[in-house]
Amino acid sequence: MKTVKSFPRKVKETPNLFIPLPDGTQLAARVWMPTDAAKNPVPVILEYLPYRKRDGTVVRDALTHPYLAGHGYACVRVDMRGNGDSDGLMLDEYSEQELQDADDVIAWLVAQPWSTGRVGMMGISWGGFNGLQVAARQPKGLDAVITLCSTDDRYSDDIHFKGGCLLSENLGWSATMFGYSSRPPDPVLVGDKWRDMWLERLNAEPLLAIDWLQHPHRDAYWKRGSVCEDIGAIQAAVLAVGGWNDAYTNAVPRLVGSVKAPVKGIIGPWAHKYPHFAVPEPRIGFLQEALRWWDRWLKDAPTGVEHDPAFRTYVMDLQPPGASISHISGRWVSDQTWPSDRNQTQRLYLNGSALSPEAGRAGKHKVSSPQHTGADSGEYCIIWMGPEFPGDQRQDDAGSLTFDAEALKTGFDLVGAPVLTLQFSADQPVAHVAVRLNSVWPDGSVSRLSYAVANLTHLHGTSNHEHPQPLEPGKRYTVQIQLDDVACHVPKGHRLRVSLSTSYWPLIWPAPQPVQLTVHTGSSFIDIPTRPKIRGEKAPVFAPAEAAPAVKLKTIDKPWNKREVTIDQATGERRMTIEDDFGRSTSTEHGLTTWGRGRESYRILPHDPLSARQECHWSMETARGDWVTRTETYSAMRASATHWHITGRLEAYEGDKQILVRTWDKKIKRQLL
Repeated sequence: MKTVKSFPRKVKETPNLFIPLPDGTQLAARVWMPTDAAKNPVPVILEYLPYRKRDGTVVRDALTHPYLAGHGYACVRVDMRGNGDSDGLMLDEYSEQELQDADDVIAWLVAQPWSTGRVGMMGISWGGFNGLQVAARQPKGLDAVITLCSTDDRYSDDIHFKGGCLLSENLGWSATMFGYSSRPPDPVLVGDKWRDMWLERLNAEPLLAIDWLQHPHRDAYWKRGSVCEDIGAIQAAVLAVGGWNDAYTNAVPRLVGSVKAPVKGIIGPWAHKYPHFAVPEPRIGFLQEALRWWDRWLKDAPTGVEHDPAFRTYVMDLQPPGASISHISGRWVSDQTWPSDRNQTQRLYLNGSALSPEAGRAGKHKVSSPQHTGADSGEYCIIWMGPEFPGDQRQDDAGSLTFDAEALKTGFDLVGAPVLTLQFSADQPVAHVAVRLNSVWPDGSVSRLSYAVANLTHLHGTSNHEHPQPLEPGKRYTVQIQLDDVACHVPKGHRLRVSLSTSYWPLIWPAPQPVQLTVHTGSSFIDIPTRPKIRGEKAPVFAPAEAAPAVKLKTIDKPWNKREVTIDQATGERRMTIEDDFGRSTSTEHGLTTWGRGRESYRILPHDPLSARQECHWSMETARGDWVTRTETYSAMRASATHWHITGRLEAYEGDKQILVRTWDKKIKRQLL
C-alpha cells in the first residue's frame, strides 16, 4: 500500500465537532475537508458508526478520510447516539432512532456553507448496513452509497441466523458490542459530564443477544432494516463491495441484480476489511475506485463508472488449507450478470459414496455426526485476522457423510453458488444439515470451497424462514440448499467432495436432540456453476492501493491472538478457546491510551447437544494519565431441549474502584431451533 502525503487540495482536520439534532442530542463527529471549502464548497461523505472515532476506528480513518478530503470532499465520521463522545443511548442495532438520526445528520450536512448539498454514505459492516438502510429512506441530498461487507437481509444474511440455524456469533457479536458500548466518552471533549454520560450508558446498556433470541424466525423485527423488502426504494447510486473470505459476500450479487438505481459490484479475495488494506492480498486501489464513484454521482464528472462491468470479481487460486492466509493468487474477471451468462452447470449425483455425472441406483445412507463436527469451520466472519480461516477439512469429514468424485482431468473455475438438491428423512422433528463442497488435494488434505447450513424445518413443503414447521420423523422430503457464492479455480488432479453433517459446532448451535439423517442417494444431486475461460478475455485493471499517512500511535503492548482446540480424554469433551488481545497504545495526538482483550470459549460432548456451552469475556480500558476506566463484560449461553439460558455481567471500574455491577439471567423458549 502506497502512502500518499500530498493531494490536489490541502486538507484541514477538525478532531471533534458536535452536530446538533432536533431533539437536543449532540452527535460527535471528526471532520476532514479542503482548507478552501468555505469558498469552494464540496460534497460530503458520511461514515456513521458506533465504533468510536476517537480511538476505535482511528487507524483506518486516518488511512481513508484525509485521502478523499484531499480530492475535494468533506469527510464526516460520526459517532452514533450513545457511543464514543456522542450524547444519548443506543439500545439496539439499526433502530428507528439510529436511522432518524442519520436523516437529521444528512439534513445538517446539506445545510452547511462548506457543502454543495450533495452527500454520499460509505461504510463497512455496520456502516455498510445503515448506508443502504438510510438510502431506502431517501433523505434529501443523499445521492450515492458505497457499501462494503453488508447485507440486504438482516435475518438470512447477518451474524444472527444462517439458513434458519442459530449462529454462535449471535452471542459472540452481542458480547463484542457489550464490551464496545461500555466505554466512557473522553473528558477532554465532553468535559465534567463524562461520568454522568458513562453511568447513564452503563445503566441502560442491553445484553443484545436476549432481544435477538426472542425473534428466532424472520418476523417484522428482522424485516426492519432489510432493504430487500422494498429494494426499489433505494434511489441513490450503489457500489457494493465484498470479499470471498467475508461473511456477507452473497449480498453483492443480490444487490447488483435487484437495485434499480445505478449499481455495480466488486468482490475480491478479502476478509472483513476495506480493500486498500485488506487481508488476504492482493489489495486494490479502492480509494481511487471510490473517487471515481463519488466524482460521477456527487460531482457529475464523466468518470465512466456507469460503463464499468456490473461485476468485477477475483477468481482465487485454490490455497492449501490453513487457518491463517495472507495472500491468494488468482485473476480478475468481469461479467454483466451473476452468475455469468457464460456459465455452465455441472451436475453431480450423490451415488453410494461417490459423486457421479449420471444418476445411480437408489439407496440410503445414514449420518449422525459427533456434536463437535465443525471444529475446522473457521470464524463465521473473519474480522480480527487471527487464525480464523477454515482449516483442513479432514477431521470434520470424519464426522460427515462424504461423496467423492473422480480426480479432475482438467481444472475448472467454480464461479457462482452451488445448489444441492437433497432427498432426506430424519428421525427428529428438528434437524440441521451442514453442506460443504470440498476439494481433496492429491496429498489427501482437504480445502473447503463453499458451504451452507440449513435448519430443515425451514425448507420443506411450504415452510420458510417466517413459518417453519416440524419435520415428520421418517417422512421423505426434497429440499434445495444454496451454498455460498464463490469464485475459485479447482486444479487438475483434485477430487470434488460433498460432505454432509448433522452438526457444525461451534459455527451453529446444535439441534436439541441428536439427529440421524437418511440421505436418499441416486436422486440427490449438486449443481456446480462453472465459468469457462475465454481466450483473449480482457481482465479488469485496478490501480495499486493507496492511502493517506498512518496515524501515529505509541505502542506499549503489542497485540496477539491464539486459537486452541483441546480434548478431555476422560469424557471426550471438545473445548475451543479463542483470545484476541488488541494491544495497548497511546495516541500521540491527544494522549488517550486504550487496551482491549476478547475471549471466547466453546465446549461440547460428542454425543450430547445439550452439553454445548459458549462463554465470552471482554476487557476494555481507556486511560489518560491518572484517569483510568475499565469494564469487564461477561456473557454465557447454554440450552435445554425447550429453552435458551443466557447470563451476563457488567462490571465498571474507575482506577481500582468498582463503581457498578449489573447482571442478567434470562430463559427464552426454543422454537424449532
